Amino acid sequence: MILQTVIKILSEIKESPELLSTLKPETDIINEVGLDSLQMINFVLAIEDAFDVEIDFDNFDIDHLSSVQAFVAFLEKEQAAIANGAGGQAAEQPILYRT
Repeated sequence: MILQTVIKILSEIKESPELLSTLKPETDIINEVGLDSLQMINFVLAIEDAFDVEIDFDNFDIDHLSSVQAFVAFLEKEQAAIANGAGGQAAEQPILYRT
């Protein structure tokens, strides 16, 4: 479900419905999707809204954007850490749930 949501958000940000069927887990978010700086900000804001999280870019690793799957894995890992009471420690607290 996270994968489909991330792909849907990318498609909406790029205003490109065909991305719904062409984006694959291995697609590079930065280089292949081609988000410009404003689109990247909108992507992050949409992800934060969709998953009720806050991404802390002081600790965020750019490798999390190397592919759609890498970003999904990052979100899943952080959700699991928070659900288990680790408070986002799985990736040195780069994502926090809003209170």
